[in-house]
Amino acid sequence: MVTIVDYGMGNSNSILNMLKKINVDAKISSNIRDLEEAGKLILPGVGAFDNAMKNLSDLGIIPVLKKRVIKDKTPILGICLGMQLLTKKSEEGYLEGLGLVDAETVRFKFHDNGSLKTPHMGWNTVDIRTESLLFKDMYEEPRFYFVHSYYVRCNSSEDILTTTRYGIEFCSSFMKDNIFGVQFHPEKSHKFGIKLLKNFAEMC
Repeated sequence: MVTIVDYGMGNSNSILNMLKKINVDAKISSNIRDLEEAGKLILPGVGAFDNAMKNLSDLGIIPVLKKRVIKDKTPILGICLGMQLLTKKSEEGYLEGLGLVDAETVRFKFHDNGSLKTPHMGWNTVDIRTESLLFKDMYEEPRFYFVHSYYVRCNSSEDILTTTRYGIEFCSSFMKDNIFGVQFHPEKSHKFGIKLLKNFAEMC
């Protein structure tokens, strides 16, 4: 069972519909028992970092998330803001992130290039840097749909799965043991997103 964490900030229904399309058993929930019994977790996210962390805290699900990921080694996939929440902190706010990956979230700054705007929005390619189950047998020239003004800066290059160029080269996905994050939206990325979600769902 893949459980999509429901904390009021994310394209949960779109992700659920995509998983159903590929016949993956999935549900949306913030129930502690559901999170404890999940075979895999997806942490979606659209919106502001501090609001998201406050919602997770108010729901009382941060401790169970950390237990499932750190102690139980349950695979987790953070999507967009969900990826950023897995880091230590964000320039967008003041609250601490979940701190599950040694990384910070920073804002795009294009002082010398007026042609680049934030948010980074639309389709863009990813350059696969490290082999992983998440991108196993991925279609050639993989591209995904992005909408974000902040990106993750990993403190260890070994954690970077893919990079993408938008003014600068940034980490567009990472992996640390059982922890995965993607800055793009697989649920909006057609065959590329379907393949990625299928790979995540099929991980042992």
